[in-house]
Amino acid sequence: MIIYGLSTCAVCQRARKTLESCGKEVVFRDIRADPLNEAELAELIVEFGDRLVDRSSNDYRMLNDWLKNSEAETQIAAKPKVMTRPVIRDENIFYLGWNEAVQSVLLTE
Repeated sequence: MIIYGLSTCAVCQRARKTLESCGKEVVFRDIRADPLNEAELAELIVEFGDRLVDRSSNDYRMLNDWLKNSEAETQIAAKPKVMTRPVIRDENIFYLGWNEAVQSVLLTE
């Protein structure tokens, strides 16, 4: 299982600790230190579309007008912190966020 997120993100840290405490093998990838390549980002865009960008974040609001009007992959490539986090990959299934629905699936497997 891979978690894509930020090492400073409290939700990402909580997801990682919870999954590990339930015996899941987790690889954490900080997308700021190790950015997504074009193919990885394209795969996530196909899966989540515009939901991959957190438009309610301060980082998104601070983007210039050109970036705000750009495609999601351009926004995330320019400013990884605008990506909705965490993105969890369990084999070939992706999950966005760490809400009750995601937890119920991943913690009962």
